[in-house]
Amino acid sequence: MTDTIDALRAQMEAAAAAMDYETASRLRDRINLLRGGADPDSASRADTAGLTRQQPGAMGLGTSRQRVEPPAGWTPPRKPDLMVTRKR
Repeated sequence: MTDTIDALRAQMEAAAAAMDYETASRLRDRINLLRGGADPDSASRADTAGLTRQQPGAMGLGTSRQRVEPPAGWTPPRKPDLMVTRKR
């Protein structure tokens, strides 16, 4: 497996040096699939053009919701009246 990853890394670096960035990115994605546990045959057949990267801040704690929603029945607190002075 490491021989395959090393060979793919060498091909990726050669493609990047030749400014063939599409091939280099495809090889990078195949390397990531192999490191993730995919077998070499399925990694070579995988369509990595459709892979999307997770955007920072797109996920909350254990959820895929993009926006924070208040719990049901929650009402925001009243805003303080700035014209009232405190007693001392």
